[in-house]
Amino acid sequence: MIGTIAAKELKTLFASPLAWVVLTSVQVTGAMVFLRQYDRFVEVQTQRLQDSPGVTEFIATPLYTAMAVLLLLAVPLLAMRAIAEERRNQTMVLLMSAPVTVTEIVLGKFLGLGAFLVLIVALTSAMPLSLAGSTNLDYGHLASLCGGLLLLDFDFAAVSLYLSSLTVHPMGAAFAAFASLVVMLLVGEAAGEGLRAKGWHVPAAFVQVFSPLKNFEPFVKGVVDTYTIACGVLLAFFFIVLTVRRLDSRRLRG
Repeated sequence: MIGTIAAKELKTLFASPLAWVVLTSVQVTGAMVFLRQYDRFVEVQTQRLQDSPGVTEFIATPLYTAMAVLLLLAVPLLAMRAIAEERRNQTMVLLMSAPVTVTEIVLGKFLGLGAFLVLIVALTSAMPLSLAGSTNLDYGHLASLCGGLLLLDFDFAAVSLYLSSLTVHPMGAAFAAFASLVVMLLVGEAAGEGLRAKGWHVPAAFVQVFSPLKNFEPFVKGVVDTYTIACGVLLAFFFIVLTVRRLDSRRLRG
């Protein structure tokens, strides 16, 4: 049933004009960043500057970093209707009365949204890969960037899905999700640095779980850090559990 719900969610996204607008806007902006960095790289190579960075570091790293910021805006818009719209149209009642568990509903919606985000990352990765025939790419670094962006997307999706379960107003859910992600970015990083300065490493490590962009930084450098992967997985798991409990409590209240 999870696969069926995920397929339905993905189909709903592809049928939504907003999703196509978001997809197009993100890819066009990403393409502009890619072409700008490519022009700068060609200029640097023409000048034959010593110690100039490689093509992956010069072109792919700024591209994926820009995509991370763009998706901070895009994912709340893609996820805002996942539950809020269903509740507003009273279709969530029908879905929850079907022979499926709340966990299956939430996981299905999360995976459907995740599949759409995988498409965005795949299209993004196609840009630097288009240079493979004319230059040497660092595929390890590229894989690190791709994996880090996917993990970041799933974290954004889990947070946005939870905020969508709190209201029947999709735009309100999108705004709340975006605001929450920004707060997690600013407060989480500042709190973590402050706790480390005091020598409180365990609380600082806990706080880092709630700072998804901070966890993305090692991937930007080409470092696959198991700790940051664990932080990203825990963050997504935490908000998925919160979403399940939220919907389950509403079903019990009728």
